[in-house]
Amino acid sequence: MIGLALRSLKFHKGGFIASFIALFFGAAIVIACGGLLETGVRGLAEPQRLQAAPIVVTGDQGYPESNKVFRERVRLDASAVSKATAVSGVEAAVPDVSVPAVVASGGKGGVTATGHGWDSARLGPYRLVQGSEPRAEGEVALDSRLAARTGAKVGDQVMLGLQGTMATYRVTGLVSGPGAAETLFLSDTDAARHAPQQDKIDSIGVLTRPGTDTDQVRSALAETFADTPALVLTGEERGRAEFPDVVTQSKNLVSMSAVFGGLAAMVTVFVVASTLGLSLQQRQRQMALLRAIGSTPGQVRRMVLAETFVIAVFATALACVPGPRLGQWLLDQFVDADVVPDVLMYRTSWIPLVAGAGAALLTALGAAWIAARAAARTRPTEALAEAALQRRGLNWIRLLFAVLCLAGGTTLAFVTMNVDGATAGSTATPAAMLWAAGFGLLGPTLTRLMTALLRWPLRAVTGFSGQLAILNAKARATRLAGAVMPVMLATGMATALIYLQTTQNQGAQQAFEDNLRADLVLTSAAGGMPASLAADIDKEPGVAAASAYVPSSGFLEPSKAEMAAYDGKGRKPKGTPVQITGVSATGIERTTAIRAVTGSLTDLTGDTVALPESSAEGHRIGERIPMRLGDGTEVEPRLVATVGDQRGYGAALMPAGTVAAHTTDGAVPQILVAADSGSDTARLAGELTGSGAPVPGLRAADRSDLVTASAEQNDTQTWVAYLLVAMVVGYAVIALVNSLVMATGERRREFTLQRLVGATRGQVLRMMTVEALLTALAGLGLGMLVAVATLVPLSQAVLARAMPAGPPSILLAVLVSALVLTVGTTLLTARMALRTRPSAAIGSRE
Repeated sequence: MIGLALRSLKFHKGGFIASFIALFFGAAIVIACGGLLETGVRGLAEPQRLQAAPIVVTGDQGYPESNKVFRERVRLDASAVSKATAVSGVEAAVPDVSVPAVVASGGKGGVTATGHGWDSARLGPYRLVQGSEPRAEGEVALDSRLAARTGAKVGDQVMLGLQGTMATYRVTGLVSGPGAAETLFLSDTDAARHAPQQDKIDSIGVLTRPGTDTDQVRSALAETFADTPALVLTGEERGRAEFPDVVTQSKNLVSMSAVFGGLAAMVTVFVVASTLGLSLQQRQRQMALLRAIGSTPGQVRRMVLAETFVIAVFATALACVPGPRLGQWLLDQFVDADVVPDVLMYRTSWIPLVAGAGAALLTALGAAWIAARAAARTRPTEALAEAALQRRGLNWIRLLFAVLCLAGGTTLAFVTMNVDGATAGSTATPAAMLWAAGFGLLGPTLTRLMTALLRWPLRAVTGFSGQLAILNAKARATRLAGAVMPVMLATGMATALIYLQTTQNQGAQQAFEDNLRADLVLTSAAGGMPASLAADIDKEPGVAAASAYVPSSGFLEPSKAEMAAYDGKGRKPKGTPVQITGVSATGIERTTAIRAVTGSLTDLTGDTVALPESSAEGHRIGERIPMRLGDGTEVEPRLVATVGDQRGYGAALMPAGTVAAHTTDGAVPQILVAADSGSDTARLAGELTGSGAPVPGLRAADRSDLVTASAEQNDTQTWVAYLLVAMVVGYAVIALVNSLVMATGERRREFTLQRLVGATRGQVLRMMTVEALLTALAGLGLGMLVAVATLVPLSQAVLARAMPAGPPSILLAVLVSALVLTVGTTLLTARMALRTRPSAAIGSRE
């Protein structure tokens, strides 16, 4: 049977090439997304500043018993150093802290850097290239690259911003090592004093005794820290301790690649099934002849499966070459867009290769079996008539799956309308694919309906050519459906996915603009500010109100009643992710649009919290709310108020000092300032940042600057999604061209007969122009139905209106591109088919 299949490939090259292209690109895209997914799951970074330590102990960023992570660095108690030192085989346990710093040169500008205690320099290892190590307070050693950038030399005095304070430090030495250029070393006393959290350390570099088995020491350390939220790392995993963003931000890569990888896999199933089905439809005459001369249904099915298997093996094997390279290229684009840190290492194994190639192979064989089933079961006496007329209707299996897909799309549409705007896209994306799949399964029926709707307008405009095209469409509804469905898929998915991104972008930007009421936002050249500074700013002349602003995230923990009710069966109650914002009680209502629904925000001091209404359901004012802050610290603040949800973009509010103490940097990054009525904002900004400023190093930006910066950030993040959308839609466009070439190219006999009975080439081309218009209009109509069914619920959830956000030019570009591609590809292929002499076409095998 394999031999017969190989011989068949010689005489049906067009259909097999189209199937090969669909399988190749589909498998490559799925493999690339699989590689990104594995990279995100692994979350590895090459250790740099800690590479001399064979073992590193650090805080566990993972939320207990789940795949969620804490946003802020999870630190260890300082007492963990003595515990690590006591483990057998450990020569030294060296603590490390990271202190956000800014190096100013000549009082102008500054370079963001990270400070560490001098004792941790041996973990690099770093070596002095000039001068001496910093031992006393007020001394610093700079990385030689940082010194060159700032113009500092040994013996110079430099201004350092550490934890919101500016102070003069003497440069005692220059060092060279493997870490980032923006590295400096303080005395151990200064490093501990300026650490984001007192009595806490970031990690412990463990140096083992010579000849000691590292694996045994690691096991002993893991046992020692088994009861604490700590990880014991070796090899490439050590980079997680040095770059905690690798853990937190790689989860973005996991979710993004999983969504678009799944979408690409579903599109692959659709495209491959459509391409193979169309290819076999073109061979119905051959199948009919095989059945008429005595071939059994099983023999026909085995022949088709063997042909498909040969193509699929070659296509998927070749896709394994560019797939990982495409994944690496995509990761580079994500790094450029600051979606993931640049130290994240691309790591892919055989799993994405097997998954991508296996999915494409199974899809191809499944589609071939389904497509061959009808032809194989045709009775020999009906075979030739069936091949000539294509009268086969919609079978119950196809109808059942179509109903299931449409029902799933409808269900997800209702879910999308009733979820938070920030998460609506997670249900809208699969809904789009379900709508497209449902319409695709109903392809012949929907094509007949669209043909009936377009029949009279086309006839009225195009005359005899239109009448002939309509008759062809009615007689060959299955063939027409094979061309219409790729147009529907490409236009529907492109419109839905692009406007999905623009709508979510607009929703986030609108929420930001609606919430911001401050006239100025203060930041510090020192890298952060103390929480108490907001109260000092509030007393300045011309200031109506000031509030610290500290964005973070955490978890609302299950209540004690929920945990008590858990009997060990079923799913254990877990924490719910929640955005947390640190604010100042006295200024938050004047600087933002946040308003209390119940309770009072002026009570937001000390151990308290204000929750969004949706998160506060079931809780009463005065009740203790179990929570975990951004670094995993468990707290139970008292509920003092509830606030509006802001269509899913709201956050739990807590005192700024409480939240800042549990962030990675440990300081307040922004202070929102509302000016007195009639005050000159520019003048106020100068007074707050000039020589008479409350503290040196303050910087001010007005509201318009913040809105612009927010829009640019949203655009950058959205661009990454556009890249993945373009990849999936581009694949659908390839399928569109593929299908149109196949559908038109196989009609050489038909064109020849028309030429033999007197039709000119121009008449045939005019007929094909009308058919192409019919195909394009039918596909565009169905594609717009897919887009509308996807975007209306999404827009309702995000913008509280039915119309999605985004420029009309996107829709116009999609429509024109689909029309040009459909008509252009059809006419080009028809022209090539008409070049064949009638006598040669009649005698051809195709």
